Amino acid sequence: MGRLDAVFKADGAETADRYSISEWWMDPHTAGPGPHHHPEDDVFYVLEGVLTFFVDDHWTEAPKGSFVLVPGGATHDFENRGDVRAGALNISVPGAFEEAMPGIADWFRANPREA
Repeated sequence: MGRLDAVFKADGAETADRYSISEWWMDPHTAGPGPHHHPEDDVFYVLEGVLTFFVDDHWTEAPKGSFVLVPGGATHDFENRGDVRAGALNISVPGAFEEAMPGIADWFRANPREA
């Protein structure tokens, strides 16, 4: 997706749609999807670098090892404002989030964003 990569580790088919697990990697100075919300809970665990998360009107820096919970329905976003590549493990509950990925990937390719 341009400056952003996602790799699914467990998808809805493997988990009976109970959850999806994916890794998200962002190049330096890369903005995320923009503020959005959805009914699923999102859990992020930062694997490398520092990601900045927006959850309900507040931005928070999350360095490697940070845990971020985004309750379903909460407006959220994420970006890499740093100078090194950053990544997070994401768990989405319930699953089947990956079904939206083709459209999401098309959007990111058409709308590259820098933080």
